[in-house]
Amino acid sequence: MTDAMSGLEVGQLAPHFTLRDQNGSDVSLADHLGRRNVLLVFYPWAFSGICTGELTEIRDDLGRFVSEDVQVLTISCDAMFSLRAYADRDGYFFPLLSDVWPHGQVAKAYGVFDEKAGVARRGTFLIDREGVIRWSLVTGIGERRDFSGYHTAMSHA
Repeated sequence: MTDAMSGLEVGQLAPHFTLRDQNGSDVSLADHLGRRNVLLVFYPWAFSGICTGELTEIRDDLGRFVSEDVQVLTISCDAMFSLRAYADRDGYFFPLLSDVWPHGQVAKAYGVFDEKAGVARRGTFLIDREGVIRWSLVTGIGERRDFSGYHTAMSHA
């Protein structure tokens, strides 16, 4: 059993999902399996300070996050239309996926849904081409994550 704060563990199979992105298109984990690794980034709220800082870090250093080998997918419990406004305002061109209904279903599957707040914790999972979690980091809602562990994990992949 996984600690509620830690999310899924390294070595576990990543749960499959299909969610709508900020443009209304369905995006599935399966779309990328067999072709590239996926960096899955859960965050609590669009338009909030820490979340904006983290997604801006990804946007501003996109080459270190997205390549032929890796696709970034971000997930929050915000509605698709909110995510579209968020992406348009801040220039996010990577997928912002809506886990709004059933509320937090994917965050729950990954063990990062905060029942009290009704949002995802800051869960980050590197999933390999076979769908196995190879690195993870889960922090609290108000705690900014450090992506350096991801960069280290990718340098050893």
